[in-house]
Formats: sequence, structure tokens, C-alpha cells
Amino acid sequence: MNRAVLIAFFASLMLIPYITNATYVSVVEPFNTTINASNSTVYLGKVGPGQTFYVTISAATTYNGVNYPIGWDELLVSKLPSGWLAQNSSLYTTQISAKITVAPNAANGTYPITISAVNVGNYSKLGAIDFRAVVNVTPDVFKLSVHPTNISTGPGQPAEIFVSINNTGVSDSPFQITMHNLPAWNRTDTVIALHHTSQEFVYPVYVNEPGSYRTTLYVSAFSSPLVYKQGNVTIVTKASVPNDYAALGQGAPVFPIIYEPAYAVMYLINLLARNI
Repeated sequence: MNRAVLIAFFASLMLIPYITNATYVSVVEPFNTTINASNSTVYLGKVGPGQTFYVTISAATTYNGVNYPIGWDELLVSKLPSGWLAQNSSLYTTQISAKITVAPNAANGTYPITISAVNVGNYSKLGAIDFRAVVNVTPDVFKLSVHPTNISTGPGQPAEIFVSINNTGVSDSPFQITMHNLPAWNRTDTVIALHHTSQEFVYPVYVNEPGSYRTTLYVSAFSSPLVYKQGNVTIVTKASVPNDYAALGQGAPVFPIIYEPAYAVMYLINLLARNI
């Protein structure tokens, strides 16, 4: 064995204690990453003003060659920007989550948060690992797609609008879908599109009077009116035999009950005609 090989071999032996003694924090939410040393910085992503998000780690770690299924006992938030709120994690669970809420009036920009993974009482000799989590506060935390944007329907007949929300932020806070300026009562739907996911929702719209209406569909974060997007929709409402038949299935007509079997047959004919 030559001299260079021997030097490399003994150098690798000297590194073994550092490798086996290494411990780490496995972040699992809002995405997976590993933190190997104190004072590390991890960028979490985007969050809207007033929104709430979670930082979750796995309790498992390894130290001195020993695997600890529950090595980290608690996750503490020690430093927050002014006006923000935090709730430390519960103790002794397999996944440990700290809850953080952004100040509702937080200006756009990047903000650091100091978080500590703690071995309570240092019983496993892990101590603590402190790290900085950085988030970007911006109202632009989701993308919106609305279709169709041109709809023809009958008075009192529901028109289905498909609303796609691509949540690019780190918060799972609910969104509200609503529509204004229509001659009918239309409800507000509350939906949840989880962080880093895209989901499509069906939003029914009713118009009671014939006419052409250019209206706006709004999607806003439940936690803050500053986080919103909108899409324009044109609805043309007119009476026609197919539309009238379709509208029969949306409620009880105010006519003598003797005619209701006929209404049911007409509504069934309309459904068959639309799907054949």
C-alpha cells in the first residue's frame, strides 16, 4: 500500500467521529429539507399578509451513531417580526409543528424568523439546533384561472363556473369565491387549496332576469382582503324552451301540484337532450 493511500485511509478514520456525532433537523413542511447545523438559513417561500402557515419537523434524528425516533421534543419560535404571532409546538410527537401568523399589515418583503429544535432537558444529549426561516411576504401567493368566460343560460338556471386556484404560497388558509353585480342572490363559497397544490372548484351562478351581464368573479384569502385575484365573466341570460326546461329542475314552480309530473318529464327530456 503506497503512502498516498495510507494517508487517505487514516484521514477517513479521523472523520468518522464527526460523521457519527452529526445530528440534524428534518423539515417536512412546508417542504422537505435537512438542516445540519445551528445558525443555518432556510427559505420557506411566499406568504400573504395576515395568513397563517406551519413549520413542521420530524422528531427523528441520529446522534453518535444512535437513531432517535423521538429525539427532538419541541419546536420553539424565539424571534418574530413585530406584530406577528406564533404558537410553539406540542411536546413528544412524531412530527412537531410551530404555527406562525403574519401581521395583517405586514409590508411586502423578506422576513427572518428564528426557530429552535429542542431536546427537552437534553436527556438525549442533542442540545438544540437553531435556524433562521425566511419568508417572502407578498399578496401574490396564488394563480387564478376562470372558465368559461362567456356563458349563455336561462333565467333562474344555474351556470357553472370552473375556478382553478394554484396556491404557490406556504399557507393553507381558506379562500373565498364570490361574484358581484348580478340581479340575483349569489352565495360566497369557502374553499381550501393546500399550499403548493392546484385545485379546481365549481362555483354555481344564478341570474333571475334576462339580459347581458359583464361581471367579475373574485377569489380572496379568508384571512386578508389584500390577497385576492379576479376574473371577468360575461353571462347572457335569455328565455328559451331548453333553458326553461332546465330551470324546472332547480326549484318548485309556483303552479298547481297537478302539473308537477309534467314538469318532471320536461326536465328529464332536457337532460337527455343535453347528454345525447
